[in-house]
Amino acid sequence: MDDRYIIDTPENIEFAYDIAGIGSRFLAAIIDTFLITAAQIIIFLLVGLIISRLDMNLGVGGGVLVAAATLLAFVLLWGYYIAFELLWNGQSPGKRLIGLRVVRDGGRPITFVGSAIRNLIRIADFLPALYGIGVVVMFIDRRSRRLGDLAGGTLVVKERRSVTLASLTEPGAVAPPLIRPGETLPQPTLPNIELVNERDYTLIQEFLRRRNELGKDARTRLGMQLAQGMQTRLGLQFTGDPERFLQDIAGNYQLLRRHQQLESELP
Repeated sequence: MDDRYIIDTPENIEFAYDIAGIGSRFLAAIIDTFLITAAQIIIFLLVGLIISRLDMNLGVGGGVLVAAATLLAFVLLWGYYIAFELLWNGQSPGKRLIGLRVVRDGGRPITFVGSAIRNLIRIADFLPALYGIGVVVMFIDRRSRRLGDLAGGTLVVKERRSVTLASLTEPGAVAPPLIRPGETLPQPTLPNIELVNERDYTLIQEFLRRRNELGKDARTRLGMQLAQGMQTRLGLQFTGDPERFLQDIAGNYQLLRRHQQLESELP
């Protein structure tokens, strides 16, 4: 079973997600099941309270209320996951707490159709009890997918930490330029640096920040792929250390953005 899902970007750069294992998915499912069950219990308690207050019996009026509550509980059971996965981009409350996310094959955001299919087939995964079939299929599939994931073209991955100003200034990433009072902001020295976009910069910084977490072979391979992709983008030739080349790109991009910011602040 692979614990990494490799994606090729349009720039022919590989990027990896960590695949969620059975244990973390089971914890998320426990949380979601608890919330769904609690909501369903509240629904039936409210119906029971209404019937009691209105002094109804289980005749026509009471039967209608019970039927409505049963239908609402069913909609809640299946609509809970679909609604949250669309609202929170592939996360239910349980997955958000555990740090998981549902994505489509290729790493793209989940769609309504994909979410609906994977959750409607949840009943088959649940059989005979406690996700019996689903767990067996997840053990067999190299990406830990259950039947719903296979049918919906989805998989569950571990949530990657968001890239923030704090994370970009951690050891490994290139920190924004620090200019002391009276100093002049230097100009970018790398040709065609304006061709770098925010997505390129974020990808480079994420690699530089997390490179020490990678194995030697993976770090060398991914660093070379990123450097070659940026070499093509900028129309440059680099020699030597690809990581140094990526650091130069990140530093020059920060200088460019800082100059653009200062120009926009001019009266």
